[in-house]
Amino acid sequence: MTKIPPSTESAFDRLMAEKTPADSRQARQLARRKMITEAVMAEGTMRIEDLTDRFGISLMTVHRDLDELVSLGLLRKTRGIVSAAPTNLIESSDIYRSSRQVAEKRAIAAKAMEFIEPGQAVFLDDSTTVWQMVELLESKAPLTVLTNSLLMINELKEVRDIALIALGGQFYNWCNAFMGRMTRSQIAQVRADTVFVSMSAIANDVVYHQSPEMVETKRAMLECADKRILLADHTKFNHRALHSFASLTEFDAVIVDDNIAPEDLRRMQDKGINVAIAEVGKTKPKTVRTLESSDEEE
Repeated sequence: MTKIPPSTESAFDRLMAEKTPADSRQARQLARRKMITEAVMAEGTMRIEDLTDRFGISLMTVHRDLDELVSLGLLRKTRGIVSAAPTNLIESSDIYRSSRQVAEKRAIAAKAMEFIEPGQAVFLDDSTTVWQMVELLESKAPLTVLTNSLLMINELKEVRDIALIALGGQFYNWCNAFMGRMTRSQIAQVRADTVFVSMSAIANDVVYHQSPEMVETKRAMLECADKRILLADHTKFNHRALHSFASLTEFDAVIVDDNIAPEDLRRMQDKGINVAIAEVGKTKPKTVRTLESSDEEE
């Protein structure tokens, strides 16, 4: 398979690569923001007051640093908490999400390829689970791929025998994707054979997400596809977010990894939901794909 072109620099890459004179105030500020970003991404969630203690800075300074990092889409800030991990109200950045459950996501993506035939048109959402499908698509070419993900657009634009349709609109930095009314309008003008989506939470066999814009955009994809495939690793289950997206019964298949709890699997099967199980141990690609580096050796 031809090597897919690397993605464009992420906000995290730009932050970490930025250089300033070592003795400047700007350099100290940049170094501190890098350390804050790495600390929060390592912990998932931290109290803002704890950051003042850890880095020996004032509350005003840490809020100023966090506001800048929030504007880059790297972190979330609410009610005294800064987060890289999702909550029921706030989704995590794509950089953080891409580094979680990587083995499970790769296995699920490989399983998802069984639902694609050459010559089809497919919607790919902006999720980091669906993103793992990108490097496998050439094996099913020719294909038409429709996506609102800037990351996937940049990776697929030069792949042979992939006809790419970019779904534009308002750009959201935190997920590297286009969403909103303009995006939904473009989706409504096309029809795909299959849509592949992933979301952040599943509870009582209902799929949820923190962002209403994302729910509306992905819902538009569901309405314009003949088949609907949900990709969900085991950590998504028994969690809830603010906005409901769809019932699991609305999907033609729900692809999970083999670490799913037996009671969750049994309940879905008892309801007649078509569950496809991806075996994590059988998927061993040569490279590990995260947004920080899609070419890091295992």
